[in-house]
Amino acid sequence: MQLKEIIAILMTLLTTACSTVPPESAPSAAGTSSTTQTTTSSPQETTSEPETSEPSAELPAVGITRNQILDGADGEIHYSYYIPEEYDGKTLLPMMVVLPGYDGMWFGEGSSDVPSWSGFSSWTKLSEPMIVVTAQLTDWHEKSARQAIELTEYFLDNYAADPSRVYAAGYSAGGETMSQAVSIRPDLYAAYLHGASQWDGSYAPIAENGVAVYIFMAENDEYYGSQKACAAYDGLYSAYKAQGWTDEQISGVLSVEIPDNEYFSERGIYGNYHGGGNVLFDDSSILEWIISHKK
Repeated sequence: MQLKEIIAILMTLLTTACSTVPPESAPSAAGTSSTTQTTTSSPQETTSEPETSEPSAELPAVGITRNQILDGADGEIHYSYYIPEEYDGKTLLPMMVVLPGYDGMWFGEGSSDVPSWSGFSSWTKLSEPMIVVTAQLTDWHEKSARQAIELTEYFLDNYAADPSRVYAAGYSAGGETMSQAVSIRPDLYAAYLHGASQWDGSYAPIAENGVAVYIFMAENDEYYGSQKACAAYDGLYSAYKAQGWTDEQISGVLSVEIPDNEYFSERGIYGNYHGGGNVLFDDSSILEWIISHKK
């Protein structure tokens, strides 16, 4: 009887010891701890998560960064960009990609300082913080249009830019290029500002993707003539009509402004109306119209 009592006591102790081991703490068949314990045990476990799940600690420099080079599919892309103080790498910000005219293209070290141009700097002064990018391309044809698209995609991939609020602007030769870029990839851009230029892109893709377009041209533009602006408006209007849009709907996404000489003289501009057209970037209502649209 004494031996049986001893055996009974030992069995009781063994059973009790096994039942105190939490099931989630027991080793798995592969010899690793279960995920339940490692994710819920202590705050220190949470802070040891891989850094790849967090925003990069190295944020880009705030302000204007000049004279950068992107090794693109069609060759080097010379560009500059602006990052607002509010940029934290997590909050998605709207982005403007703007192309200058002939004197802002890349023809060597003597090319103009594009970030000092009002077509670039005006976007940095709006009340809503945004990323602003500009490129100094080598021409105003399809190759440069592809480069503008590639630069846009580069910033979307590497910066906290809102893909539903990517905008484009082009002035003079830059407008010839950007009108092609926007029509080649209308899915990228929510709105486009076409300043003092001719439209070299297609019309149908713009309407098919609902891209908003604002056209600005001086009535007596010496280089293109205001008929180029009218032709662009008519082509886009017809494309929207072909998509079944009403006049009221079209008025919300398509606008043309052809100011006369008096408009310019009131702003101290007499003659050289083509170059004077840069005044459009001083009109915050135009800029706000552009960034009010989204995909």
